[in-house]
Amino acid sequence: MATPDEQLWQGLTAEAQKALVMRDYTPQSFADRLAATGVEAGTLASADRAAQETRAIWIPGVEVFPRKIHHQRYRGVFGEFVRCDEGVLQRIGFWPGQWANARMFAQTAKGFHVHPPSIPEGTRPEEWIRRLFVEEADHYGLRRYAEEQWDVMFFVQGVAEMILCDVRAGLPRRTMRFFVDGDNHPGANNVGIVVPPGVAHAIRVEGSEDVIMVYGTSTSFHPEFEGRIASEVETAALPESWAHFLAK
Repeated sequence: MATPDEQLWQGLTAEAQKALVMRDYTPQSFADRLAATGVEAGTLASADRAAQETRAIWIPGVEVFPRKIHHQRYRGVFGEFVRCDEGVLQRIGFWPGQWANARMFAQTAKGFHVHPPSIPEGTRPEEWIRRLFVEEADHYGLRRYAEEQWDVMFFVQGVAEMILCDVRAGLPRRTMRFFVDGDNHPGANNVGIVVPPGVAHAIRVEGSEDVIMVYGTSTSFHPEFEGRIASEVETAALPESWAHFLAK
């Protein structure tokens, strides 16, 4: 006797019925969505960081904070980044040593890259990192901003998907996936993001609009600080016939 599902799809060929994959619409927890399908950045910016559920899924050292975007009718928008004497960067004692900008064309992505944590000589990496981000998480004076690259990122145009993955020794592997709006889309998803060294990060453009970002780094640019993981998405492969021709 045919099952209800088999009766529902009996109008398809047997091959098509075997190939069917149904989307799972079961409600997901906040933790599952953050690690898998992604959440709106505004949800993270307004999250209660002291709550046990939030602490269990948050990557230590990552900051997601709201920004002020002033809509100027008939003119455009004016968006604030950070102020040196107040806010998150003032609290954690991090002020960039270099500012830069980047434009990402629609339908492109920046593969995972990671900056190396600075470990004091004679210290085990696992012990140092746990001290910094677990045991003395509020002792920001311990952080070695001058010896390692911390990033703070802002998006001024477009919509971007960010994925963060903690790959630091001594900490559990956690993933945070979220969507950030540029200043030309004023709302709760206009945020700034602080990414510590040792947290791999990738960015993908969502939609048909270019993304423009501005970011500050705790150190000046050092090529040796740019570690790449699964970044082949950044390479535009040549057509097979072109590659064959060039190989001759």
